Amino acid sequence: MRLPKAPSLRQLGRYAIARSLFAPTSLPRAIARLGFVQADPMRAPARAQDLILGQRVTGYRAGDLERRYPRLAIEEAFFVNYGFLPRETVALLQPREVRHEWDAKMKTRARDVLAFVRERGDVRARDLQAHFDHGRIRRWGSELKVSAHLLEGLHYAGFLRVVRRETGTRVYQAIDQTPQDDSSPEVRLARAGRLLDTVVRLYAPLPAPSLGYLCGLLRRYGAPHLAAEVRQIQKQPNSRYAHAQVDGMMWFWPQGENPAASRHQVDEKLRFLSPFDPVVWDRRRFHLFWGWEYKLEAYLPAHQRRMGHYAMPMLWREHVVGWANLKVVDGRLRHKLGFAGRRPRESAFRRALDEALHQMREFLEL
Repeated sequence: MRLPKAPSLRQLGRYAIARSLFAPTSLPRAIARLGFVQADPMRAPARAQDLILGQRVTGYRAGDLERRYPRLAIEEAFFVNYGFLPRETVALLQPREVRHEWDAKMKTRARDVLAFVRERGDVRARDLQAHFDHGRIRRWGSELKVSAHLLEGLHYAGFLRVVRRETGTRVYQAIDQTPQDDSSPEVRLARAGRLLDTVVRLYAPLPAPSLGYLCGLLRRYGAPHLAAEVRQIQKQPNSRYAHAQVDGMMWFWPQGENPAASRHQVDEKLRFLSPFDPVVWDRRRFHLFWGWEYKLEAYLPAHQRRMGHYAMPMLWREHVVGWANLKVVDGRLRHKLGFAGRRPRESAFRRALDEALHQMREFLEL
């Protein structure tokens, strides 16, 4: 039997773009196909989840996900990062315990909060703060209200769900936990495999170090109760995923897909991608594909920024040629571009840039 020829790095790049930036479809279908949409509260010029879906949903406008969320079969949840998942995937993430660093006092507070939410129904953090005097806690170098911290911890553990958002603020609701049947090693291994498959489908093709990094995130944050099973799969990825050695590094992608296929063509569009978009999320892969280092500098002091506050990678054809900082000033979209090399001088680039800016204005409803 003749084995298929290993793809080149360029073919892997085209494959990554084509499989992730699929033809625009409906919102439910796009979420189902992605499997996970990472969220971020920063709006520059829109939230990450909106920027990601705006590239993949027909007629999408900023805020559509929040507006339609209560009617969609999805949940906000922490996976390998925080974002939006189909409900059947969220069920695989449980049972997760409440924050392991909580002491007895914090766990008692959590029980009181859960009882309060069950009694009141829909609850916001401010409702909790008005009822309890929990004060503040030091987390990640800043002050956080304990009430919000408790809600997030109970949400992570599966005792609460986000039922909707009101102007960006989470509204929580208590849910009854359904115990998972973890008695069988085969069942546990299958659940871990399904979760890891979700990650691989989203970010493929993955270089081996990136696959290992994602396995670590899944073990630590996404499904710590299935850590042993994820580790077991990680030890033998060759048996679960298609793979090839390319330029001295092993790469992985879902079975049945062929990165070297001629159908993986890229179009002439220029796209402003969120820093959390699946195409650019893996910074190691980004550097391998496009030969330069991209960083999100929003959390750096202004004088240390090289690219800007919220530089969005700028994909044109099969190359990320640079970045764009976009913001709305007095109802008008302003843009500032930077380039990894020389600015493309073709008229096709200017036309693609004008069209991308026009689409961004429509997306933002300016």
